[in-house]
Amino acid sequence: MLLGRSERRKPPPPHDPSDPENDHRDEMLQVSSFATAAKLASEAAPRFEWSLAWANQVFGHRKLLKDIRSGIMHVVLFYGFIVLQFGAADIIWKGLTGAAIPYPAYRGFVLTQEIAVTLVLLAIVYGTFRRYVERLRRLKRGWKPSIVLWFIGGLMLTVLLTQAFDRLKEAVPSGQGGGDVLYSGYAPVSSALADGFREIGLTSGAGGVLYEVFWLLHLAVLLGFLVYVPQSKHFHIFTAPVNLWLRRRTPPGRLAPLDLEDEEAESFGVGAVEQFTRKQLLDLYACVECGRCTNVCPASSTGKLLSPMHLIVKLRDHLTEKGAAITSKSPWVPAFGGSGETGAHVMSGTVPLWSGGGSARTTIEPTMTAQKQAWHAQADAAATDVALIGDVMTESELWACTTCRNCEDQCPVGNEHVDKIIDMRRYLVLTEGRVPSEAQRAMQNIERQGNPWGLPRAERASWLAAYEAAVPDAPPVPTMRDAAGRGEQPELLLWAGTMGAYDQRSRKILFAVVRLLQEAGVPFAVLGGEEKNSGDTARRLGNELLFQTLCAENVATLQRYGIRRIVTICPHTFNALKNEYGDFGLARSVAVEHHTTLLARLVAEGALTPSHTVSERVVYHDSCYLGRYNGVYDAPRELLRAIPGVKLLEMERNRANGLCCGAGGGLMWMEERSVVRVNEARAAQALETSPTVIGSACPYCLTMMEDGIKLHDAESGVRARDVAELLAESVFGDGR
Repeated sequence: MLLGRSERRKPPPPHDPSDPENDHRDEMLQVSSFATAAKLASEAAPRFEWSLAWANQVFGHRKLLKDIRSGIMHVVLFYGFIVLQFGAADIIWKGLTGAAIPYPAYRGFVLTQEIAVTLVLLAIVYGTFRRYVERLRRLKRGWKPSIVLWFIGGLMLTVLLTQAFDRLKEAVPSGQGGGDVLYSGYAPVSSALADGFREIGLTSGAGGVLYEVFWLLHLAVLLGFLVYVPQSKHFHIFTAPVNLWLRRRTPPGRLAPLDLEDEEAESFGVGAVEQFTRKQLLDLYACVECGRCTNVCPASSTGKLLSPMHLIVKLRDHLTEKGAAITSKSPWVPAFGGSGETGAHVMSGTVPLWSGGGSARTTIEPTMTAQKQAWHAQADAAATDVALIGDVMTESELWACTTCRNCEDQCPVGNEHVDKIIDMRRYLVLTEGRVPSEAQRAMQNIERQGNPWGLPRAERASWLAAYEAAVPDAPPVPTMRDAAGRGEQPELLLWAGTMGAYDQRSRKILFAVVRLLQEAGVPFAVLGGEEKNSGDTARRLGNELLFQTLCAENVATLQRYGIRRIVTICPHTFNALKNEYGDFGLARSVAVEHHTTLLARLVAEGALTPSHTVSERVVYHDSCYLGRYNGVYDAPRELLRAIPGVKLLEMERNRANGLCCGAGGGLMWMEERSVVRVNEARAAQALETSPTVIGSACPYCLTMMEDGIKLHDAESGVRARDVAELLAESVFGDGR
């Protein structure tokens, strides 16, 4: 029954020390308080870590300092402007009232202003040098990038000249007992300028006039800059900190699921700019156009049209123009000036990209040039009629993305590029039904036969018999069905994956892992024919429906057998199981592991002993879905270091900055038709280290590296091998 109002408000009985029930109550209250405190502490810890990471990005410039020279330049500009705000207020106040703001330790304050102005001015000079003399490919050139240099440089010069003429104005004329040197140690730059002006004949009267002129000029430049900032890339001053705070809190490998059962949905995916989320739209105005994303993009580096920086800039231009067209108000033009509409930006023309012959060198210059030439305002185009996919982002750009996320890893303002591309792919596939023929064929084969090649579904478990034939002295590999029939619950499920189950080369990786697990005495089983494709390929290609169908079937199988631990040889499957299946029913408590981390632990524990010498120079290639998506960089390297005779080499681009192999995002099943392929460029980088083996920890990467070696005619001296294969060779010494 519900309590009455008076009973609900009735106070608790007074504490009686002699009552044992009260002792028990006190104990329970104490335990409850501890539990509450522990819960609050556990909730506060992630918030503190998040705040610390945010502060590290905003105030520590962690990502900007990856390029140490431009990073230091930006640190000087960032903190210089913070310091100079107080000086600007002092200059304006003094010009209006004739008296300075009474800051404490005023002479010290003046000295900090002089130092800050000088450093910012030097930073602007260096920035100009990098853009127009050093001519970094990732930086834009033209009047828009130049105008901010003039604004900031003008601000700094007017500050120094205003202060210098102020000193000259206040100087006592020589006929009245003046004529002393104006130089001051606490204002070294402006006082030296004032001294120089007096030496060339300027009087205090002229100084007073010039002080007024440059005070007004400083105020005009400052106000002009403030008006310009919101309509330029420098709006990131305000939006970047917010964007970094709102950045993704889920793993980068987890795509947002679509509600495919929403009967009111008219389309799926993003086919118009306003269908992006608020965070995705905020990204557009946080972009600083530094080009770091494009500089590391495998598509941009090998002559494709896709440029992550231009993706953001084009979407921003389109959003601004479409918003102005819909509201009939321009965000930059006053109401009395009309809407300011002059057409809309569109992609037009066919621009030849790669001109590097057959060289496998990486350069973004053709992509930067093509984007600049193709993206322009068209006077007769209405922004409301401009198609997001086709006029703003071409389909070739969307299908060039390997989803490696190197762009996001480099972005200093927290922009997320890949999710936008996947959302537009979803629209093309689910709403428009437009998809490249190779991708369409792969998805149809997955839907019909459970694998991209279209091989018979019944052959998925045939690798078990192949393993027994390849390793006749090994015990048979149990399946979960057989184990359940015997009433057993294996500790571990080995997920073979589509590559391991069907691809003859990838089977060797799977066989090596099976042998090593059996040698270490780890009880495990496999699903055999009950295993389905993980759906990663379909999801990255935009076919969310096929992914969710496969995911539901796999989750039901895992739940039926009560699986608690999974290990897989494929980073793409690993990422899907670990980060995405939880959204569709797989318990978050299920531990999903990549084979390199499991094997590294077994070696560290002594369960596996690599004793045979493997005399190889191994350069390790980082898988994007293992490294940047899930932070696994050390385990494969630890395994290689544990193998006697292996000399571990590193490419110039490694770990978090490693170049993609070109197979991610479903491109494993699509043909590259440009002159330079991504895997060819990556293989060239590997071959520069003079290896005998290109090591990997991914079946896709292994395939792409083998093809890259063939393209460079280096098969006679270099092989591509998985880390597990090298470990098995060292443990068993039989070369199988």
